[in-house]
Amino acid sequence: MSWDDAPSHVCRGGDSRALAFCCPPVKPCPILHALEDVKISPQEYMDIKENFAKKTRLSEGAGTCFGSLVWCCKPSKPCPLRDMVLKNIDMSVEEYLDLKKQLSEELVGNDKDNGEENINALVDAFSISKEEAIKVLQNCDNDLRMAVKLLRMKSLENHKK
Repeated sequence: MSWDDAPSHVCRGGDSRALAFCCPPVKPCPILHALEDVKISPQEYMDIKENFAKKTRLSEGAGTCFGSLVWCCKPSKPCPLRDMVLKNIDMSVEEYLDLKKQLSEELVGNDKDNGEENINALVDAFSISKEEAIKVLQNCDNDLRMAVKLLRMKSLENHKK
């Protein structure tokens, strides 16, 4: 089991499930808004991630930016430090994603997914059907920002005709 529908990073428009891929909130960035959305304080967020790391192999990673894989990003984002640690501890990308998915569920739960909210936002903003909104989000790997860009471009193309 791997995390097939893992969201884009929060800083790239991903939904709150992507908090599993975020750094500690040490500077102003989109993570603060995502934490507000799920009603978790920055300290609670750090505590949840650190406690999860203690129970799993995500605690490893002394050579990473923040000293633990629990703070590392999605495998689709190139990172030689994370990749070196994964190789050194013999952890597959699938295992890494499985653990990140479990972490995400601890952070935001199974039912706090913003999927329905994102679908409705696209339906309202672009006057499209729910089915079309779902299809666009799926084609954009659940990246709301990318879906909005795609629909804007499509809208502009239709407007030129």
